[in-house]
Amino acid sequence: MSNIARMMQRATAGAGGGALNVEDVFSTYLYTGTGASQTITNGIDLDGEGGLVWIKKRSGSANHYLSTNETGGGWLYSNQTNALVSSGNTTTFEFQSNGFINAATGTNTNGSGEEYASWTFRKAPKFFDIVTYEGNNETAFMVNHNLGVTPGMIILKAVDSSSPWFVWHRGLSSASHAVRLNLNNAESSDSNYEIGLNASDTQIYIDTGSDINYQGTYIAYLFAHNNNDGEFGPDSDQDIIKCGSYVSNETSPPEITLGFEPQWILIKKSTGVDEWAIFDNMRGVVTGGNDFMLRADTTQVEYSAANQIDFTSTGFKLTTAGLGVTNAPTGETYIYMAIRRGTKVPESATEVFALETIGATNAGSLPSYASGFPVDMLIQARRDADNNMLLTRLLGETRLFTNLTNAESAESDSDFDYQDGAFSNTSVDTNRLGYMFRRAPGYFDVVAYTGNGTRGRTVTHNLGAIPEMMWIKNRDDAQNWLVYIHSLGGTKKLYLNANSAAATASIDDFNNTDAEATQFTLGNDGRCNANNQDYIAYLFASLPGISKVGSYTGTGSTLNIDCGFSSGARFVLLKKSSGSGNWYVFDTERGIVAGNDPYLYLNLTNAEVNSRDGVDPLSSGFALTSDSTFNASGATYIFYAIA
Repeated sequence: MSNIARMMQRATAGAGGGALNVEDVFSTYLYTGTGASQTITNGIDLDGEGGLVWIKKRSGSANHYLSTNETGGGWLYSNQTNALVSSGNTTTFEFQSNGFINAATGTNTNGSGEEYASWTFRKAPKFFDIVTYEGNNETAFMVNHNLGVTPGMIILKAVDSSSPWFVWHRGLSSASHAVRLNLNNAESSDSNYEIGLNASDTQIYIDTGSDINYQGTYIAYLFAHNNNDGEFGPDSDQDIIKCGSYVSNETSPPEITLGFEPQWILIKKSTGVDEWAIFDNMRGVVTGGNDFMLRADTTQVEYSAANQIDFTSTGFKLTTAGLGVTNAPTGETYIYMAIRRGTKVPESATEVFALETIGATNAGSLPSYASGFPVDMLIQARRDADNNMLLTRLLGETRLFTNLTNAESAESDSDFDYQDGAFSNTSVDTNRLGYMFRRAPGYFDVVAYTGNGTRGRTVTHNLGAIPEMMWIKNRDDAQNWLVYIHSLGGTKKLYLNANSAAATASIDDFNNTDAEATQFTLGNDGRCNANNQDYIAYLFASLPGISKVGSYTGTGSTLNIDCGFSSGARFVLLKKSSGSGNWYVFDTERGIVAGNDPYLYLNLTNAEVNSRDGVDPLSSGFALTSDSTFNASGATYIFYAIA
C-alpha cells in the first residue's frame, strides 16, 4: 500500500471510525499562562498523526513559536531567520493524542497570567502535511509528500541554519515567485528559488538557491486548497481549506466567496509591502466592529483598533478600514489561506448548551458563565425585574434585549474569547442566569447580514438543516424581533418581544416563503431587510437526542411532550401561538420538578414567578400540568426544548 493510500485510509477512518471533521485537524485554543506545566486539550491527535503547533502571546510582545514532531519539540520563529531552538524545549513541550503539554515557564509561551493563542494543524490528506529534506547545495530535486493534492501554499525554512522563510502560494503571480514569512516584502522572483514549479499531488520542487537547498536540514509545511473536492464533514464531502487571492478596493471592498464560513484566515499583500495578518473567530472577528489581529512577521502585541474584515456564511469580506494590511485603497493583490469553522455534529447536548448562575463556577474570576465549550450566544436572563440581555460572538462588545425593540448598544462585558464560557464580569449574582449556546450543524446557527431592501432576497446559512425557528433582529433601528416558525410556515410570524398570537405575515416579512436547509428568504420590511441596515439571525433546529422544536395542542389535563430525550429537558421555551401569551422559560438550574417551577419571560422585564406548577419532569422531554396558561384546552403552543 502506498503512503498516500495509507494516509487516505487513516483520514477516512478519522476519529472513532467516522469521517474527519474540521475539529479533528485544526484548533484555535486560547489559554492563560501559568508559569508551570499545563495541558492544552484541543482534541487534535498530534502524537499519532503528527502536526504543527503555532503559539503567539496576545498580551505582550513576543516571537511566534512553531513546533512539530519533526523538530523534536524544538521551536522555529515565523518572524525570525533563526535556526531551530531546541535547548530547553524538547523537555518542556510534548505532543499528545488530544493536544499538547506546555511545561515551559518562560513568558513567551507560558508566562504566568499572560494571554496566548495557539493554532494546531494536524496532518491529513487534503488539509496539511509536513516534509523534511536534506539540501545538497548542487542540483534541484523533488521531495515526496502525502498531501494527496497539489499544495495551495508551501512554507519552507532551514532547520539547522539561519535563513529566511520562503512561502509559495497559488495566488502569487508566478510559480517562480515567493514571499518571506519573516518579512513584510512584496513577492519577488529569483530563478534559483522556485518552489511551486512542477509541484504535484505527490511532490514539491526544491530549486538550487542556497536558502532552500544548502547542505543541511529543511522543513516544509504544506497546506491544501480544496476546490469542491474536500472530503471532510459528516458526509465526507466538504471543503475546509482554501488558498486564494483578491484585489483590493477601499471604496468598494471585495467580498470573497469560499463556499463556507471561515474560522481562521492568514492574509498577506503580495504586490506591496505589508504585514502577515492572522484573524480567528476565537479571539474575535466582529461583524461591523473591531477585529483582533496578530502578525506572523513581527513580535507585536495583538492589535484590535480597526474593523478590517467580516466573516460571512459563505466566506469573508473586507472593509474600508483595511489599513493596507488587508485592503489597500485600490489595485493591490492579496493572498490568503482560510480554514472552515466547525463541521462536527454534536453527540450530546452538553457539548453545545449550558446554563448557570453568574459566578457559580468561577466566583471572582473569569469567564463569568462557565460552559465547558466556546460560546457563540449568551442570553442573560434576570430573575429580578430587569431586561434580558442577548450577546453574540459575531457582534463582539454589543448587546440586544429579547424584551425590547432597541437597536444594539455597547456592552463592555460581552467577551467570548474563552474556551469554556463567556462574559467578563467577576460578580456573583443569583439573580442573573446565563443560557449558553454553541453553533453546530443541525442544532444552532447565527448569521449576520446587511439588508438590500429587495423582496425575495435569500440569505445563506450553515445550519445544515431546515431552520424550525428563527429570531431576526434589526441591529440599527428600533424594530420588533421577527420570529419564524417552520411548522407555521412563511406566511405566519411572531414577535419575540411581544405576547401576540401568530399573525399573518405580509410578503414583506418572509416573502411568503418557507425557509430551506441552506437559505431563508426575506421580504423588504425594516424588521428583516431594509436597504443598508444590519441584521442578525439566530437559527434553531431539532437534533435527535439534543434539541426539539415542536408544537402541541393543549388538553387542559396532564400532557406528555416526547422530545426523544433520554434524561429529560434542561431548558424549555413555551409560547401560545393561537392566542396571546408570553414567551415562558423553564430550566433545571432553577428547577423543573414535580411541584412549583420557577419560570422567566423572554418578552417581559417581570421578575421570576415561582408559585405555579406549569411543567413536570419527563425522561423523554417534559410534561405539562393542567395549568391553563401553558396547557389550555384546544389552544396551540410552540416550544423549544434542549436535553
